[in-house]
Amino acid sequence: MHIAPYDNQNQPIVDAGDTTVPLNYFNIVKLKPGQAFEYQVPGYETCIVPATGTIDVEVEGFAAAALGGRGEDVWDGEPEGVYVPSGARATMIAKDDAEVFVAGAKYDKVLEPFAVRSDELDLVQYGSDDTKTHRKIKHILGQKQHGRVGRLLVSELFTVGQGGWSGFPSHKHDTDRLPDETRHDETYNFRFRPKHGSGVQMLQRVDNEPGDAYHIVDGSTICLDRGYHPCCVLPGYEMYYFTILGGLSQRSLVQYFQPTHAYQIETIPGIKDMIAKFK
Repeated sequence: MHIAPYDNQNQPIVDAGDTTVPLNYFNIVKLKPGQAFEYQVPGYETCIVPATGTIDVEVEGFAAAALGGRGEDVWDGEPEGVYVPSGARATMIAKDDAEVFVAGAKYDKVLEPFAVRSDELDLVQYGSDDTKTHRKIKHILGQKQHGRVGRLLVSELFTVGQGGWSGFPSHKHDTDRLPDETRHDETYNFRFRPKHGSGVQMLQRVDNEPGDAYHIVDGSTICLDRGYHPCCVLPGYEMYYFTILGGLSQRSLVQYFQPTHAYQIETIPGIKDMIAKFK
């Protein structure tokens, strides 16, 4: 499902119990200097990630000062985040103009809050210009935080260069059937540089049968409940997408690659390392 950009007025774009991706939660919060925003999501663990700007965060006694710091856009520096336990009350206060992503996954157990600073990210770069699959991934809640998080994976994905594909070879993760696949709902929010760039999100429900395609623009949100889902960006533009994964029964993601295209795993440099990092 494609949700076109709109002024959500700091209200969830994907709320708890969403009919398409019930395992996910997503909000975009925009604040002016000195403004505060407080939230609490029962039954969902969340992660606060400034897209731009700097904020102070407080989570029931835990404090993280000067989180973020990126300037004009998501290409302007490294991400940072704060993990917020399930149902905990979190407050953010903007130190300057700030746009903040709040990512969540359904999870009942209450863990401990913590911050992820820019030097604690898990970075992966794979693919190649020749295969048109060159991209960089910045895991905020990734493998390094595995023992401290319940079901939530949070990452930023960038195309490297201008144009190209992401999420290929096509894969899905909509059914719990270990060891071959896990059920993980997934939500994206896209950005383009320059902002008037755009791309296409494909969604193929059944191998070798026609699927759907969505025209994605700067600020588009995509909710993925099932099916194979590669995406691409127009030549001459860079693409970014904020990625939320919520697992049904475990945090580690097991992708099932589309049989028609699975052999291309062997043609893309570094992709096996990328797959191993979604834990």
